Amino acid sequence: MASRLKELYTNEVLPALVKEFDYKNVMQAPKLEKIVLNIGLGEAKDNVKLLESAVDELRTITGQQPVITKAKKSISNFKLREGQPIGLKVTLRGQRMEDFFDKLVNIALPRVRDFRGVSADSFDGRGNYALGIKEQLIFPEIVFDKIEQIRGMDIIIVTTAETDEEGRALLAKLGMPFKK
Repeated sequence: MASRLKELYTNEVLPALVKEFDYKNVMQAPKLEKIVLNIGLGEAKDNVKLLESAVDELRTITGQQPVITKAKKSISNFKLREGQPIGLKVTLRGQRMEDFFDKLVNIALPRVRDFRGVSADSFDGRGNYALGIKEQLIFPEIVFDKIEQIRGMDIIIVTTAETDEEGRALLAKLGMPFKK
């Protein structure tokens, strides 16, 4: 079963990008490579239960088991020791990435209160886009009554684009709602 995103890319986005940026070969056109979700849990060093609930929520949102990230070095001011769990991350590729991107753009982002679009300035100079979300409640899989704490997450969309303009054009054509 071909996904809706793959069809959109092949039939509409790819020809438009080739025409807009005057590529000699269709393989030069940028495409989505991976999506990385990251939750920083500094308070997890004191309460292991928070880490477990965050793992369950991230697994529910992405359909993939998150990896627990640990502190690389000790920082006494933060009462942090090397090796303590301080966050979670998930890297999505292939079909799961396409499904998540589709859900993010068409379902989750429109559910944000007072939503007027995402910033078009959050590119890193190499065509990759970073997006911060303040609460996990915008995802339809999360049941409001079952969450213990509202927590945000970072979503990094990695593309094969060489420049920010190419990355912005790719994401805009795939349906990312940028501010006007």
